[in-house]
Amino acid sequence: MAKKKNRTRNLLIFVAIAVVLLVALGFVGQRIFGGPSAERVEIVTAELRTVTQTVTASGRVQPEVEIVISPDVSGEVVQLPVVEGQQVRRGELLARIKPDYYEAQVEQAEAQLSQAKANLSQREANLLLQEQILDRQRQLYEAQVISLDEYEQSETQYKIAKTDLDAATFNVESSEARLREVEEQLSKTALYAPMSGTVSQLDIELGERVTGNELQAGTTVMKVARLDQMELEVEVSENDVVNVALGDTASIEVDAYPERFFKGIVTEIANSARLQGSTFQEQVTNFPVKIRILDPHNPASQAPGVLNETPAVQDYPSFRPGMSGTVDIFTNTVTEVVAVPIQAVTVRDFKTINRARARRAASSGSDSTAADNSEVRSASSSDEEDLQRMVFVVNDEMKAVATAVETGISDDQFIEIKSGLEEGQRVVNGPYSAVSRELGDGDLVEERGFRGSR
Repeated sequence: MAKKKNRTRNLLIFVAIAVVLLVALGFVGQRIFGGPSAERVEIVTAELRTVTQTVTASGRVQPEVEIVISPDVSGEVVQLPVVEGQQVRRGELLARIKPDYYEAQVEQAEAQLSQAKANLSQREANLLLQEQILDRQRQLYEAQVISLDEYEQSETQYKIAKTDLDAATFNVESSEARLREVEEQLSKTALYAPMSGTVSQLDIELGERVTGNELQAGTTVMKVARLDQMELEVEVSENDVVNVALGDTASIEVDAYPERFFKGIVTEIANSARLQGSTFQEQVTNFPVKIRILDPHNPASQAPGVLNETPAVQDYPSFRPGMSGTVDIFTNTVTEVVAVPIQAVTVRDFKTINRARARRAASSGSDSTAADNSEVRSASSSDEEDLQRMVFVVNDEMKAVATAVETGISDDQFIEIKSGLEEGQRVVNGPYSAVSRELGDGDLVEERGFRGSR
């Protein structure tokens, strides 16, 4: 009886081991001989959304209006009643250059003018005298009292007197012009504010010598700016500047105010590039673009250097020239368009894809005629690649189908699909290596974590 029980137990153990081995062999056989394994991928759904194309650039804050103050005369600064950050009104004195030399020039010019006027009076009197002598000599000549030579001599003296008068008149006019010139130079020893604003930069000190003349800009004394209207000047690459237009809206972030965004608008786009780099290979071609800050800022009562205790006003940002900032320029927006994540779109050679499809069709025998025709077309075509943008559409059989698409604009996450894809279709979104290289047309895929494209 005991032997029978042992025999039954051994039989059950043998059957259990056999079942386990059969299951294991079946699993291994399925893995080895049951067909290709599915690629684990991330799948998203094409959806309708709004896509806004942006151009991002960095630059510095500066006043929209800033005037450089430089003298037209040279000399020592003897008066400097302003400091950097001080608000000034139009016509207010900013600096004065020592006027002694120019005052002496005015006195000298006045003396020369007085002398020229005195000489003019003498020449006028002499001309009147010579005119009277000529009239008397003419009467005597007509009465045949004097000879022709004597008459002509008197006529010559008259002409000389007239020429002297013309020269004296010109000398007076020249002296008057010289006086006006030195008086203007004297007036330029005082530098006045050309507009109301803020002294944004002060480059000199009291007692310092400055140079300047009327033909070229002299020493930069200071800058006066309107800080109530600031802008951001950024450099946009040559590839992006073609998408930027006057009037484009923008979002500005200044480093001094993190996590705060200010509205802006493009007001100026340079026509000429600004090159950076010493050699041609190192040169970077950028175009300066100016964006006006539209949000209220730098009110007159809160200009730099002016204390203010009003809480409502202190909520306004106080931008200073030279602050760093970043701008996102919104160049184009489309609404209710089919869009997918940018990483779902790749570029592949469709000649290679079509050849592979033809071979699969020929091997399956489902459409041998179409396969033969496709092979003939592929063989007769050139060897050049047919690179196209595409996505992998996941069909009901969980196969990735390479589908050519026409793309439009993109933002930092999504890209517009103009044709080739419809709303609701599922596409492979990752991993990147699968989308860009490893995944092939018709490959089986397996969802490793489905999510929508939002």
